[in-house]
Amino acid sequence: MLQQRVITAIVLLAVLLPALCAAQPLPFLLLALLMVGAAGWEWARLNDVKGAAATLGMGAGVAALGAALHWLLHPLPAAVWRGTALVWFAGGAWLLRAGVARWPQVPRALRLALGVLALALAWLALAAARMAGVNFLLSALALVWAADIGAYFCGRAFGGRWTHGAKLARSISPGKTWEGAAGGLLAVLLLAALWIVCERIWPPASASLYTRLLHVGGALWLLAAAALLCATSIMGDLIESLVKRSAGVKDSSRLLPGHGGVLDRIDALLPVLPLALALS
Repeated sequence: MLQQRVITAIVLLAVLLPALCAAQPLPFLLLALLMVGAAGWEWARLNDVKGAAATLGMGAGVAALGAALHWLLHPLPAAVWRGTALVWFAGGAWLLRAGVARWPQVPRALRLALGVLALALAWLALAAARMAGVNFLLSALALVWAADIGAYFCGRAFGGRWTHGAKLARSISPGKTWEGAAGGLLAVLLLAALWIVCERIWPPASASLYTRLLHVGGALWLLAAAALLCATSIMGDLIESLVKRSAGVKDSSRLLPGHGGVLDRIDALLPVLPLALALS
């Protein structure tokens, strides 16, 4: 399994990094659009859409909507990202409170429409972040990776020790602990500090998310925003776990050997990228 994960990760990086670092953003945007379309196909399968034609249509719908909105609304006003972040907070809080049993009770058409909209907006956020600069996009992606890695290792090392076994969301993802969440936040704060220091030593062509947050409201704003982004990353992960648990599956698909599906890799990014744009 580990060998499979490593091989898949190397292949993904070999495709992703050249597209990301290309002089023009188009190669990366097209690759991201393909990935988001695949995630739409997975979302359809998780929400009881049967048949290849229906699920492929769902993926194509996500890609088409994202592309259409991009060309119609480019550049998107800041209000779009603020509104998207607010909807994520309100909807995510309701869904996590309602629990796994409530999700199938939501009409399937609405579940599909919400998935299309969330994925299309995520692609638009990726496009906007890439337009802001490779450094900005990489720093936002790295925040999610740091939160995930910090939560994993702290959860394994200290899970349950400080909170007497209390779980973050026992009925949705029993393995997630408050200690893990604290470790994720610590990793994000360390990453932000290191990134800012490196930028001052080797000034990049564009500012990172952390430098932009620092310029917007100073150190306290950076700390508050980093904490909020870390919490949002965890929320995105939990929401996908809830949907998968409702569908009775472990992974969103097997498109990425050793890693599960595309949704499994981008679930935390869906709410984080719009919020990063809104805050910075």
